[in-house]
Amino acid sequence: MSSDPAATPRFAIAIDGPAASGKSTLARELAKRLGLVMVNSGAMYRAVTWKALQEDIDPSDDAAVIAMMDRIDIHCGEIGVTSNITIDGVDPSPELRSEAINANVSAISAIPEVRKRLVDLQRNYLDHTSIIMEGRDIGSVVFPDTPFKIYVDADEAVRAARRTHVGEVDSVAKRDAADSEREHAPLMIADGAVVLDTSHHTIESGVDAAIEILKQQGLPDLDKLTPSA
Repeated sequence: MSSDPAATPRFAIAIDGPAASGKSTLARELAKRLGLVMVNSGAMYRAVTWKALQEDIDPSDDAAVIAMMDRIDIHCGEIGVTSNITIDGVDPSPELRSEAINANVSAISAIPEVRKRLVDLQRNYLDHTSIIMEGRDIGSVVFPDTPFKIYVDADEAVRAARRTHVGEVDSVAKRDAADSEREHAPLMIADGAVVLDTSHHTIESGVDAAIEILKQQGLPDLDKLTPSA
């Protein structure tokens, strides 16, 4: 993509999907290919979950979590092409894939006041850069008006095997149910999103398929992309 900020209006590419569908890897590799910043919205919810557990707050105690949100400082930025987050000056990244956070992040994510604050921070990225953002409500809630939407999915058995491969033991079915059935901003296929099943894709072929989808959705300057190896 052109580095000239005036060349094209800033835009968001929304990548949604369930746990272990491959959306994070796809978003990260697309960001490299397109020269955009990749924002992992799930890391924001995991960071808040980490903070709640650090303070011995029950993630299902909405009032206590909301009170915590009112007093903590959350800063979102980026390092290179990847987003980062700090809470009260601490980067919790090394802890964000822990079993305790896996077990509690859905409860934190279901709290409307948490979602509102983090959605505001997510939208603020467009104030200074175009982005690829992945999560569960990006195309439906965070950037519903973007024309660039992909819903990444994979067979449950494939997703469970991926989860196990990276050492995470939480149930993808349980996580899917929690995220799909919550009252506020549930996991869903957003209007206008194209479904990309990564069950039998390699990383490279999945990125190529996503780029074809984005071409059809009218993403600008695709002629400037670096061809895949």
